[in-house]
Amino acid sequence: MTESHLSAQAVERLREELAWRSGERRREISLWIERARELGDISENADYDAAKDEQGKNEARIRQIEQLLKTAVVIEGTSTGEVVEPGCLVEVRHEGDDETHTYLVGSIEERHDTYSVLTTSSPLGRALLGAAPGTTVTYQGPRRELTATVVSVRPLE
Repeated sequence: MTESHLSAQAVERLREELAWRSGERRREISLWIERARELGDISENADYDAAKDEQGKNEARIRQIEQLLKTAVVIEGTSTGEVVEPGCLVEVRHEGDDETHTYLVGSIEERHDTYSVLTTSSPLGRALLGAAPGTTVTYQGPRRELTATVVSVRPLE
């Protein structure tokens, strides 16, 4: 099983979403299905089909969240700031770009008001893992190989 590197805030947000989807949202969808059945023949009932589709999406998300929480590793405060690792902020300069970009390295489930999240499973995220400031990495972009240089690494405060 692959670990899910998540902040404490992301774990809490996922637990809240799981509780909502497992409780209130399931009841809402169940009532929707019940009302749609009352409309008659379900073989040609668009409302019934939409409700069942939503039920499937909700159940899939519940399973996804349960798996994420089962494999969660809380990362806050674990980054040393010496190399790129989950939970750190990495400042990167992309080849041909004069500006630097700062990313929070973590899971796709992370949310942050200030920083874009760079997942450890993305091509750039995989290339940067373990890199120290001053290191230049190459990674496969959509059309060609790209290069980026680590400017700085620091813990998320």
